Amino acid sequence: MEEVYRVTRRVARSNASVLLLGETGTGKELIATSVHRLSLRNGGPFVRVNCGALSENLLESELFGHVRGAFTGAVNNRTGRFEAAHGGTIFLDEIDSTSLELQVKLLRVLQEREFERVGDTKTNGVDTRVIAASNQNLMGLIASGSFREDLYWRLNVVPIHLPPLRQRAEDIHSLVTHFLNDYNELNDRYVTHIEPAALEAMQAYDWPGNVRELQNYVERAVVMADGDALTLTLLPENVRTGIHSGSQSNEPDLESLTSEVIKHGLDASGPDEDSLHMKIVSRVEKELIAQVMLSCSNVQTKAAARLGINRNTLHKKLKEYGLES
Repeated sequence: MEEVYRVTRRVARSNASVLLLGETGTGKELIATSVHRLSLRNGGPFVRVNCGALSENLLESELFGHVRGAFTGAVNNRTGRFEAAHGGTIFLDEIDSTSLELQVKLLRVLQEREFERVGDTKTNGVDTRVIAASNQNLMGLIASGSFREDLYWRLNVVPIHLPPLRQRAEDIHSLVTHFLNDYNELNDRYVTHIEPAALEAMQAYDWPGNVRELQNYVERAVVMADGDALTLTLLPENVRTGIHSGSQSNEPDLESLTSEVIKHGLDASGPDEDSLHMKIVSRVEKELIAQVMLSCSNVQTKAAARLGINRNTLHKKLKEYGLES
């Protein structure tokens, strides 16, 4: 994280595009905000766009605006986010969710500093810094043909990789203290110290939701605390038992299963190999659903959309894997 902060401070004073890479909840938006605040553009707007939250047609209109009559429902001219960010910074989160067609238009903005509103022929110039973020392996998406390599290199002038919280357990005490101060003030509470057993449990936990998950649990603890300490009993069961570390699970470890496949050979087709394959598929599917549900705050409709399945299918899977809350 010290390297992240060093690069953030150095790149902020330039106009270079920045690509933030890391798992969901690692703080990519916070770093993007810091780059803007430390930049010479800090007097201008900072505009956030979650590219994964909108359909392709809506996203194009959101980014570039549209003119009246451009499509059904376009009753007035509308200014897009790039225009709104003129003189400042635009933060494009989940850039990997954009279509190839839209990526061409983003590339033009980055290269030519110009665009057209949807349904218009007039070219508009724009001066805005672009910061993009992704929790995906973009090089893998390039290899599969779902992300443009030329756009990647335009965005990836200065990459900043944010490590997951499980790789920086030594930061947990400082982060918890920071969040305690925030939520004490917001809720008029006085939870001032951390019980050693609680800190030990938090440092041993895998944090699939990263800093965002930690922040959620600290807020909950502040609200529910009877005294002035964050105790082990205030933490959810999954943190107390270390359920994500695999130490308390009766299921075979995913790495062990994978090593078995390698040991027995991927080309084998007997019943034992088929059973092993299904175990791995089920375990990966369960872990994926659990993490997506966590990132979507357990909202099934949103999680189903992100997973690309319908809500009924997700509900069945949650029941099948014992993930119902």
